[in-house]
Amino acid sequence: MKRLHISINVSNLENSVQFYSDLFGEGPSVIKDDYAKWLISDPRVNFVLEKSTSSTGMTHAGIQVENEEELNQVFDRMKSAEMPYLEEGMTNCCYHKSEKSWTNDPDGLPWEAFLTHHQTEDRGSDNIELPACCQ
Repeated sequence: MKRLHISINVSNLENSVQFYSDLFGEGPSVIKDDYAKWLISDPRVNFVLEKSTSSTGMTHAGIQVENEEELNQVFDRMKSAEMPYLEEGMTNCCYHKSEKSWTNDPDGLPWEAFLTHHQTEDRGSDNIELPACCQ
């Protein structure tokens, strides 16, 4: 089963966590000093807020899958879209160990497809800047 992923940079994480918790009717499943994530069941969404001092707004969208077969199918569709494609592979990003690839939509919005293997205590360093194909 797939889940839509949305990530938004915010200027005040605490205020935004309160707003989205009220909006979704539930609190985040993961919360850190600079990060909050909701895994919402209805509709199925992986919704992320990241504290940012440089820019706010939507940073990227994505498709989270639950197994390798789904991941390979989404990767194949990303490749066939004839847009920039970056196979990132296994990475530690946003407090999770995931396998992922990236592309852009025709207007330049970055999209990722990923399979999360497990949560980590380390935020990772590669999630601050989007891959070169997707900026």
